[in-house]
Amino acid sequence: MGIMGTDPGAYAHLGPKQLEMSSYLRNKDLSPRTRKSVLELPSSSPSSGSKSFRHDRLSRGDASEVESTSETLSHTSSTHRELDSLNKTSDYASKDYKKLYEEALAENEKLRACLVDSKQNLAKFRLQLDKVTQKQDRISERSSVSEKMEKQVLEKRVSDMEEEIKLKISTTNQL
Repeated sequence: MGIMGTDPGAYAHLGPKQLEMSSYLRNKDLSPRTRKSVLELPSSSPSSGSKSFRHDRLSRGDASEVESTSETLSHTSSTHRELDSLNKTSDYASKDYKKLYEEALAENEKLRACLVDSKQNLAKFRLQLDKVTQKQDRISERSSVSEKMEKQVLEKRVSDMEEEIKLKISTTNQL
């Protein structure tokens, strides 16, 4: 027998976690008294013999056994309902996961396109920055060259003026 007294293939579509959860829920709700009474039930088929067995127990005043059996039966039917709802939920969830996956793929493609655009823009800006930097370097080189030239011109002027002053002084001294 398979899970919860059903045929083995009935829950073949369930994943291991769903099976563990259904086993957990089934065993969690069964009290020790209920487990004991389920184990003590005769293993005969539900025929008139089992009905007479329950009738004998009831006539002897063992109402807890009947109560326990009815609790177990109601629990089993509620467990089946829970499994059915889990199956439906898992079907809906798998559809939702597929939709979410497709949405995520579409968003990833958009983000990749934005990333490519950003990389292209970054490359353009780097080129512009390099050009501006080179221009500034050239300008600074030019300014340093022009400063050197101005300095040389000024030094030459100063030396020329010194020469003139020396000549004037020497001419005045000679007079």
